Amino acid sequence: MYIPVLVVGAAVGRADVPALADRLGALLHDGGAGLVVCDVAAITEPDVGTLHVLTRLQLVASRLGARMMLRGAHGRLRGLVTLTGLDEVLPVVD
Repeated sequence: MYIPVLVVGAAVGRADVPALADRLGALLHDGGAGLVVCDVAAITEPDVGTLHVLTRLQLVASRLGARMMLRGAHGRLRGLVTLTGLDEVLPVVD
């Protein structure tokens, strides 16, 4: 089973949402997958803007009938996701 991977760079902000959403949409349309992995290993200094981007991408995936999981999340990002209660919306896999 093919699982597409969307790689997110270290510094992402609100301005990056349209381009990332387009890439995500292309991955999901090309593969027809019900799951996409979002590689966030490059994000070492997450903030609220980072969470905004990731939740927007999750929303795009959901609207396209897919689930999105985060892969490679560093401790700070994992902690921020948990602290904000978004761990069910943005599940992290190892």
